[in-house]
Amino acid sequence: MYALKQRPPEFGPIEAATQRLHAALDRLSDALDRRREMDRHQEALLAQLHALGNDRARLAADLDRAQAEASQVADVSREVTRRLDVAMTTIRDVLATHGG
Repeated sequence: MYALKQRPPEFGPIEAATQRLHAALDRLSDALDRRREMDRHQEALLAQLHALGNDRARLAADLDRAQAEASQVADVSREVTRRLDVAMTTIRDVLATHGG
């Protein structure tokens, strides 16, 4: 029994509370580190989303221009086709009239 009284306690209440406090602070620090990492990741995702939005707007404008140009080309093509039809009809009439 004497040996038990002479042996110092492993942890007194203050030391145990201090250990728990340190452990809690370590967990809090780890949680803060994870949160900072998530915030950095979120900022990177927001930057990518912004870039994608800009790309989408640019591509939409490019598409609008391309559609307008295609419409103009179609209009010119129809006019060229109409003029060629008139020219061929005129040539056929001239050949028919002059025995060609």
